[in-house]
Amino acid sequence: MSTVLMFGAVFIIFYFLIIRPQQKKFKQHQAMVSAIKSGDKVITSGGILGKVTKPENKDGIIEVEIAKGIEIKVLANTVATVVNSKAASANDN
Repeated sequence: MSTVLMFGAVFIIFYFLIIRPQQKKFKQHQAMVSAIKSGDKVITSGGILGKVTKPENKDGIIEVEIAKGIEIKVLANTVATVVNSKAASANDN
């Protein structure tokens, strides 16, 4: 019986230290990705920096301009960071 309690205690500790924070981080990332708008500057998980020209479509793909006249398609979930957005720029002014 004490073995079952030990496994239960380990699972509870594991849940609060590992699983729950990871779920919270995932939800924050999903909210960030769904809030991406045209004109936002983003960094992908591959290290590509560019400006969003077409926000997420039904397939989860966004178009990012990496240089003048050069656009690439990337999966929206690969966006690691939104560097700045139009809303943030408007608030700064």
